[in-house]
Amino acid sequence: MKKLYYTILFALTAGILYAQPLAIDKTSVDKKLTAKLEEALAGFHGEVGVYVRNLKTNRVAAVHADTIFPTASMVKVPIMCGLFDKINKGEIKFDQELVYRDSLKYDNGVVGSFKDSTKIALPKIVHLMISLSDNTGSLWLQAMAGGGATINQWLESNGFASTRVNSRTPGRKDGQAKYGWGQTTPREMAELVAMIRNGKAISPAISERMYRYMGMQFWDGEAISQIPPYIKTAAKSGAVNQAKSEALVVHAPHGDYVLCIATKNQQDQTWQKQNEGYVLIRKVSAIIWNHFEPKSKWKPAEGSDNFWF
Repeated sequence: MKKLYYTILFALTAGILYAQPLAIDKTSVDKKLTAKLEEALAGFHGEVGVYVRNLKTNRVAAVHADTIFPTASMVKVPIMCGLFDKINKGEIKFDQELVYRDSLKYDNGVVGSFKDSTKIALPKIVHLMISLSDNTGSLWLQAMAGGGATINQWLESNGFASTRVNSRTPGRKDGQAKYGWGQTTPREMAELVAMIRNGKAISPAISERMYRYMGMQFWDGEAISQIPPYIKTAAKSGAVNQAKSEALVVHAPHGDYVLCIATKNQQDQTWQKQNEGYVLIRKVSAIIWNHFEPKSKWKPAEGSDNFWF
């Protein structure tokens, strides 16, 4: 009985430890970076939160990092995790061919423009969801992953207390009314991306596959635009009228770092390059890059703003 007791206790303890990836060991506060971020965020017409962790030193800078914000399209990272969890369990075949139906259409994105009965491989839909942020394809994959409830169970079991899929999810009407498709905190979204980068999401092989998808971004005009083009990044951004957000890992020369910035209740609801949220994301990304790489002489090329989309 004693042996059985300790076996059960070990299993429960292991499960608890596995379910707490946000309990990062031996972190310390980067006071200088925190002060820079607080100054940059001051005066923003809306609410904003930022979380940064240097993955080499475990030094952290956080401003309203545990406040809940809309994910907008960042929700597609949890959807991808839910889908690959099903693949890992053998419930979905990664290399299967899917058949598109008109009933799946949500908007006029790439997938929503398909003709009824179009055949397409599952990996291509995942690529469109993460790289191009295709909404119809994302909702299709959300359903294939078992729906928002199943994805939320995976998030909860892996220690993410605030990150949830709301849209088309039973019991999440209040969350959807307040936050839209999904909700998260800057800390949780950044650490979910870090979990994937570190090979700890589902399995090392699956983490690697997901991370490769995140490294192929069409929407690179905000946080990524402030990082030299020869530096590897992996990211997912999101935007709705009142909220702008982005989470990314930057493979900087002096050590990788992960960051997430999110806004909500913005007064500026325009969809232009100079939207206050977009401007702030670029500003914060530049501050963080220059903080970790103070000797970097790289600056965005003159005229690069002409190619924003």
